[in-house]
Amino acid sequence: MSFLGNVIWLLFGGFVTGMGYILGGLAMCLTIIGIPFGVQSIKLGVAALTPFGREIVVTERASGFVAVVFDALWLILFGWEIALVHLGHALILAITIVGLPFAKQHLKLVPLALFPFGRELN
Repeated sequence: MSFLGNVIWLLFGGFVTGMGYILGGLAMCLTIIGIPFGVQSIKLGVAALTPFGREIVVTERASGFVAVVFDALWLILFGWEIALVHLGHALILAITIVGLPFAKQHLKLVPLALFPFGRELN
């Protein structure tokens, strides 16, 4: 199911979403200050390419001071907008029975979009 789900996901928007995250992350990496945020955006892009069959794992770095500060900055600058987009897509997809698995994947990406530092999608 995860292979078929990922293929359908990629065909109907996952590829565009992932590439948007990756290109935005590369643009953020052009400045020294933006590198940590660019890396997290690229991580989100890779996660958005194939979300089926993967789980969010909190690493030991998530409770560190730097991760908490960067998560707060990310939440204020980028995270809440990205999370709202994923929530909106999940609501739209949840209207139909066929869209429910895809809505679940968007909901899986919301915590990663809000607090990406110290979290991985494995």
